[in-house]
Amino acid sequence: MLKLDRPPYSAEDTFAACISRVRVPALKAKLAAATQAIRDASDAYVAAAEAQALDQIVRDPLVNGTVTTAEMEAVYTDRMAKQSGPGRAIYDDIFAAAKGRCPLCAHRTVTTLDHHLPKAHYPALAIVPVNLIPACSDCNKAKLASVPHAPEDVSIHPYFDDVADERWLFADVVQVAPASMRFRVEPSTAWDALRAERVRRHFRGLKLSSLYGSEAAEELLNIRHLLIGLQASGGVDHVRAYLEEHAESCLQARLNGWRGAAYEAWAKSDWFCDGGFAAVG
Repeated sequence: MLKLDRPPYSAEDTFAACISRVRVPALKAKLAAATQAIRDASDAYVAAAEAQALDQIVRDPLVNGTVTTAEMEAVYTDRMAKQSGPGRAIYDDIFAAAKGRCPLCAHRTVTTLDHHLPKAHYPALAIVPVNLIPACSDCNKAKLASVPHAPEDVSIHPYFDDVADERWLFADVVQVAPASMRFRVEPSTAWDALRAERVRRHFRGLKLSSLYGSEAAEELLNIRHLLIGLQASGGVDHVRAYLEEHAESCLQARLNGWRGAAYEAWAKSDWFCDGGFAAVG
């Protein structure tokens, strides 16, 4: 889970850009009349997000009492996300802000923008920049159109929740052949109970333990031969020293990265350092 700066675009300017080429006068007038409602929805969203209370945002199928959910979805799909849409430049800037890495899983490649609160249930937020998050397709699909019904249900928001500066991701070696890894959340003592539970649910909902475990298995496959050589030349101590050095380096680079947690767990496991790494199924 990576922190991102909020997009530098207002909801009203984004909406104005998106509807700038609407040719049907009646539709354009109806959409333009909803500008204040969209601005108000954006302001309410920011206030709720800062208070960890996005579950309190009211769902309404109409914007300004007249614009339907389908019409707002079309504004996003055809006039913002579409390559030739008038709002595409804003879409592209938001997309690029993550520098290619999905902030929701902190691992896979960004392929789309995810609506933190789904546009199907919150049409007033369909084009609101702070509701649009760069994401990989897997995280986007895992979230689908889920609606939070309690504060704990609100997934971690890259624009409003900074969980990168406190250590919370840890791992444990599972003594099987081949050795495997189980990742877990251990909340920071600096967090309140709500943030801790939100991180746990985000982690479970996106199945990050499975993702990170798969990556750790591939990492072990790549270093197994090296570890066998270290054990042959210097025994357990050489193996552990190598793993500890890599754990420290990886954790310096990303405090809650799966690689740092994996190397740390491997280094702490006597079974692993004493040859468990070489076990094959």
